[in-house]
Amino acid sequence: MSDDDMDEVLAEVGPRLRRIRKERGATLAGLSEATGISVSTLSRLESGLRKPSLELLLPIARAHEVALDELVGAPAVRDPRVRTQPMVRHGRTYWPLTRQPGGLQAFKVLVPQATEEPDPRTHEGYEWLYLMSGRLRLVLGDHDIVLTSGEAVEFDTRVPHWFGSTGEGPAEFLSLFGPQGERIHVRARPKRS
Repeated sequence: MSDDDMDEVLAEVGPRLRRIRKERGATLAGLSEATGISVSTLSRLESGLRKPSLELLLPIARAHEVALDELVGAPAVRDPRVRTQPMVRHGRTYWPLTRQPGGLQAFKVLVPQATEEPDPRTHEGYEWLYLMSGRLRLVLGDHDIVLTSGEAVEFDTRVPHWFGSTGEGPAEFLSLFGPQGERIHVRARPKRS
């Protein structure tokens, strides 16, 4: 942010403080009592005669129950969260949670209630599933397992595998998938006696 931009943001703080105080029906005397900041200092802040500082703005934000950003009109910051569009494959909805092609991939997956015949497949990689809700049928090699909410499983995807609905409702899970050699390690401490 340039010095000119900074000066412009700071010049807008006073009028913003006054507007927020008036919207809440507060007086300078009442705000002074709530914050411990003198009436004259609050008045000078609102009129732009006093430069705002964190020591002054934090108690004001607390008294008005607003975020500090609302007082200073901070510029919008790019949201670091991954926001991708869901994709539907074989009736299942996948929300990508990572953007690392070729590396470890994370997905939230919704399997709708359906009756399907298992069709186990194999491919290179390693997968870890955590069931958030519902019941999920997993066919893994010779095993036919039903996972319930809160359970997790990890497996080598070179073993024939298939997962789908138990027919009892939808299931929602997190999936971490990585190339062979990128295994997920879960460590649990033994219960103390």
